[in-house]
Amino acid sequence: MKRYALYFVPPRGPLAETAARWLGRDAETGATGAHPHPALAVLSVNARRYGFHATLKAPFRLAEGQTEDDLVAAVEVFAAGARPFSIAGLRVASLDGFLALVPDGEPEALNAFAAQVVTRFERFRAPLTEAERAGRNPDRLNPRQRALLDRHGYPFVLDQFRFHMTLTDRLTPDQCAELRPLAERLFAPVLPRPFPIGQIAIFGEGRDGLFHQLHRMRLG
Repeated sequence: MKRYALYFVPPRGPLAETAARWLGRDAETGATGAHPHPALAVLSVNARRYGFHATLKAPFRLAEGQTEDDLVAAVEVFAAGARPFSIAGLRVASLDGFLALVPDGEPEALNAFAAQVVTRFERFRAPLTEAERAGRNPDRLNPRQRALLDRHGYPFVLDQFRFHMTLTDRLTPDQCAELRPLAERLFAPVLPRPFPIGQIAIFGEGRDGLFHQLHRMRLG
């Protein structure tokens, strides 16, 4: 694998299956299929590449001396000691022009969990190259986000973190107006309330440029 990432993914079931149909790809099984709207073939290219997930620790190259087996063992230990929890629910929203599932209610528990993941596994992350840092568009970030980029390799962590499960690439207002009602109709029946957070997954970026689910561990 070229890079690894730590994600939240839902268990196998209606939500995971609905998301795989929406994106046209299942990151766990590799299965592909038709989208529920033809426009999604071109409006979810990047979302499809990464697979349905919420980022906890953004994609990173392994640090020198670290292996995939080392990472898996460390995540297993972390997951075993982490307590599962729930949030009020998820809802479809437009987030900076992207359709995504976002928390409905207070996200403090989610934010604390994500912060643990970011800091606990920092030792596995190789430092950013100049090209990787430039790819994060540091000139568009505020000073706090630039500091987080340099410290943790990603600007949207800790106090800048926003939990979200991406459904599309960036949309125009007209595209959003067309796709959002469809997303709300398809996802509303498969979003449990309360919504459980009970798993963490390791994804890897293959030579095909796609992210694949490699391992999934239950919390606790």
